[in-house]
Amino acid sequence: MHIRDLPYPDPGVPDVRSGGTFLLWLGRRQLGGQLKSLGWGILHMAGLASLPLAVGIAVQAVIDRSGGRLALAGGLITLLGAMIALGDTMLHRTAVTNWITASARVQQLLARKTAEMGSTLTRQVAAGEITTVSTGDVEKIGWFVEALSRFTAAAITTIAVCAVLVARQPTLGAVVAVGVPLLVLAVLPLLPPAARRADEQRAKAGRATELASDTVAGLRVLRGIGGEELFLGRYRRASQEVRKAAVRSARMWALIGAMQVALPGLLLIGVVWYGAGLALAGRISVGELVGVYGAVTFLLFPLHHFEEIAMAYTFSKPSAKRAARVLALRRISPDGAAALSARSEPLTGDLYDPSSGLMAPQGRLTAVVCGDPDAAGRLADRLGGHAPQREEEAPEPSALLGGAALDELPLEQARTAVLVQDKDPVLLSGTLEDLFDIPSSGALGAADALAAAQCGDVLAALAQGSSDTSGDPLRTRITERGRSLSGGQRQRLALARSLVTDPEVLVLDEPTSAVDSHTEARIADGLRRVRAGRTTVVLSSSPLLLDRADRVVFIPGGEAAAVGTHRELLRTNSGYRSVVTRETEDEPRGETVRGEGTGQYERTVLTEGAARNDGTAPGDGTARNERTGPTARTALAEIEESA
Repeated sequence: MHIRDLPYPDPGVPDVRSGGTFLLWLGRRQLGGQLKSLGWGILHMAGLASLPLAVGIAVQAVIDRSGGRLALAGGLITLLGAMIALGDTMLHRTAVTNWITASARVQQLLARKTAEMGSTLTRQVAAGEITTVSTGDVEKIGWFVEALSRFTAAAITTIAVCAVLVARQPTLGAVVAVGVPLLVLAVLPLLPPAARRADEQRAKAGRATELASDTVAGLRVLRGIGGEELFLGRYRRASQEVRKAAVRSARMWALIGAMQVALPGLLLIGVVWYGAGLALAGRISVGELVGVYGAVTFLLFPLHHFEEIAMAYTFSKPSAKRAARVLALRRISPDGAAALSARSEPLTGDLYDPSSGLMAPQGRLTAVVCGDPDAAGRLADRLGGHAPQREEEAPEPSALLGGAALDELPLEQARTAVLVQDKDPVLLSGTLEDLFDIPSSGALGAADALAAAQCGDVLAALAQGSSDTSGDPLRTRITERGRSLSGGQRQRLALARSLVTDPEVLVLDEPTSAVDSHTEARIADGLRRVRAGRTTVVLSSSPLLLDRADRVVFIPGGEAAAVGTHRELLRTNSGYRSVVTRETEDEPRGETVRGEGTGQYERTVLTEGAARNDGTAPGDGTARNERTGPTARTALAEIEESA
């Protein structure tokens, strides 16, 4: 595999039983590159190992005044120099290729898993851990893969050199053959504590970074409450902890580095001292002593590779374990994995969630009231075919669309049929035209979707701050994550994007939580109009959205407890009424009033003093802080006006 051939057409199916098995699987997938690197590594190190022999021949030729042997030694040194240069160049080339291709394979696997899991990924694994795995951990795994071939070449060459030394100089060879493994083993006990200290440093650095990000994101609020110094003090303490952890880690690595220099030096001194005694005694020649000295000096070079592979494995194994844990997550249930089959006809029919008993009839607008935002988020995930599936947990039953289990369908087909808009949608930077350049049925244009989502003021605000003079609002640009827009404006643009897609089933989780009541009422009307004949599920507790729904399902404890229209449930279900109107048990339940005229209505009126104010300015379409929903009096009065 060459770098120019990346990305992989198929990165493969990894063995994620553990970090070690994942590394072994990755090594097998890189077998061709590993063998190339091993071959060039052996050539490079064989040249280095043979060079002392040629130098020894040259020294002995000078002592013996033999011109022929000196010329032979010179030619041999030239040949070995060329061999070393070629082997080193190609070893570096192939080893770096192994690093890059292995890292690319892991990144492709993580990207595929992220696309497969969707929003449920961050519910099962912290977003910070995913970032760590896809950046630092990928580098450490690639480092181990790259170092493996160089270590293997060094091990083979070291064994060969020790064997030659023992054969030609048994006494010195035995000293070297015993001393080199002892040098390797001497450093190994220090690696685990060094790795633990490095992990501690990274963990504290991550917490400090998270604290800094939270402080920057909430700077406006902090200034409002005078909390800048409080958070600044916390960050100072966190940064000092990072500094202390870094110093502790550096001390351990400094000790390891000192041992890597001191111990081989002691071995070299001992070999030279002993060899000099043998030369003085006439048991070996000066040339042989030079050759042994050079061979021992060479053995210090592969010694660094032994220590490097130990360090790479120590660091990469936890990284591989984290990567395997993320890659082990699955969207498809074990029983359904074998049932994957493509269906040519589009999926239609009623949407049913067995876990909660929710039924969303085809072509109807169904509203769901959960009371618990987390439960609503999990329900939205299941409705999108993303029921969380961990190895150690019993699988949740899949949502069914037209009787077909969504998590047993190919991912592309499931996502084409059902679109889930999260409660915190993300807008990528670019133009509005880029925002709406998405796969869709083509039945609804961007202009109609923007109108239905009440984005007129958003377009005006973007056009006012845009440098584009074409007059086309779709050419205006959005900053990163839509930071230049208010929360309500971002929500409405995200809703318009979802409407343009025009899926068979659209699931919206709190799509208007940051929008004022008047704008929310108009959005509810627009949503009902453009989604006519399509299945739509809205998870919300807003009376304005609930009143526009064809049917409302109340799910207080994870199971459907009541089904009906909004007004019927207000009148007949006290639990539903307490969630929607924010009543408590001690507050008055109110009385039912019947309106007169052609547009009759029923509404619950709270007694004097019981009404609540949500503090929203009428009709401005801007975001609110921690919106708790319209009061019963205000919201139902607006329902009366629109009836």
